[in-house]
Amino acid sequence: MSLSLSLDYQYTTTIEKAWSALTDSNKLAKWILENDFKPVVGHRFQFRTQPNEWWNGIIEGEVLVVDEPNLLSYTWGVTGEVHTVTWTLQDLGEGKVNLHLEQTGFSNAQGLEGARYGWGNWFGGFEKVLEL
Repeated sequence: MSLSLSLDYQYTTTIEKAWSALTDSNKLAKWILENDFKPVVGHRFQFRTQPNEWWNGIIEGEVLVVDEPNLLSYTWGVTGEVHTVTWTLQDLGEGKVNLHLEQTGFSNAQGLEGARYGWGNWFGGFEKVLEL
């Protein structure tokens, strides 16, 4: 059985700024982790942080879908599991954007809750990147 995480956030911004925060390597480094991401289908990349006793600090990914500025999807491989992360952007009008995150492929509830916690922490940084 595969578990999924689904989160929605609304921001006062343009869809172009939100897209840039999801796809620009320098901006991703400010709110997620250091990386070599490029929004090109088939590009293999890594998010990197300091390793610890439980994890080597590397998230392996491959870009699956790029539909600027509406949809971005990539794999997210960590600790032996490979998930799919899909971002959907929707312009709500009046300067508001909905950002939907869907992460699929969790094998257990502990991993799902860990991801929910991690994304919750990272999204504070996402909002700051929108102001750049």
